[in-house]
Amino acid sequence: MNNRVLIIAEAGVNHNGNIKIALELVDKAKEARADIIKFQTMNPEKLVSKHAKKAVYQNNNLNNDDSQLEMLKKLALSIDEFDNIRNYCNKLGIQFLSTPFDLDSIDFLNGFDMPFWKIPSGEITNYPYLVKIAKTHKDIVMSTGMSELKEIEEAMKVLKDNGCNKISLLHCNTEYPTPFEDVNLKAMLTLKDKFNVEVGYSDHTKGIEVSMAAVAMGATIIEKHFTLDRDMEGPDHKASLEPDELKLMVECIRNIEKSLGNGVKQISASEKKNIEIARKSIVANCNIKKGEVFTEKNITTKRPGNGISPMRWNEVIGKEAIKDFNIDDLIIL
Repeated sequence: MNNRVLIIAEAGVNHNGNIKIALELVDKAKEARADIIKFQTMNPEKLVSKHAKKAVYQNNNLNNDDSQLEMLKKLALSIDEFDNIRNYCNKLGIQFLSTPFDLDSIDFLNGFDMPFWKIPSGEITNYPYLVKIAKTHKDIVMSTGMSELKEIEEAMKVLKDNGCNKISLLHCNTEYPTPFEDVNLKAMLTLKDKFNVEVGYSDHTKGIEVSMAAVAMGATIIEKHFTLDRDMEGPDHKASLEPDELKLMVECIRNIEKSLGNGVKQISASEKKNIEIARKSIVANCNIKKGEVFTEKNITTKRPGNGISPMRWNEVIGKEAIKDFNIDDLIIL
């Protein structure tokens, strides 16, 4: 990672288990100029038990009585399909990434050329999962939804104790969509101060403004769900951006990056030419005869700023005119 904000377009399971839709999501992420497209890799039967219920938002977004296991079986892609997606990403020139949701998926994805592991919020308290990922010795980006500082600290200790050298943290709220009043974006800075790591934001709000704010506050990674169409049936579509919105988000982030600058307050190259036009000089407020004393009545300040600066006002007051001046003439000493 570098100083450029890393933008992860989170396809997740918005392919609805359809490889054609998954590949089209790759196309749209590339068109939007995201850095990475991320999916979710799972063996549903090793992720959830038959007793696991769906989340409220999942029930609200699905018109069926499926269990969580039944839902995930419909959304899971095969090993061969992930190979196809990875190869297609390589062809288009966009980085492939997928989050493993079980131990077997870690083994499978470890053979892929991914830039880092992305740990989802739900695995922060999964000790065997954390140990297995850490032992691959790859960098980790971990979402921190539903977590308090103590839990994050404990997870990071497990990761570090088992061989992970670099961990970045994403502030996150695990509600889809996240109400604005629950975002608590300042907590991202708390993570940075507490753990002295790179931080970012995994955004589940509607719209793009919170991601924009996160970048302005110093996020180095932005992760955002996107879909081909929010009206598609599935658990995450409603809280996702559509392709045009994703493209706009990327453009806005790149503009904000340029705008942040280096923090040094100085005159920019583009504005230097406007100094003379916008600033003022000391000029005659009326016709002034040679030898006449400059007073607050016979001089004033007006544009352009190519004469004596008004900051020298007290130096000019009381001096004698060295020549005749007509109204609006630049005063010279």
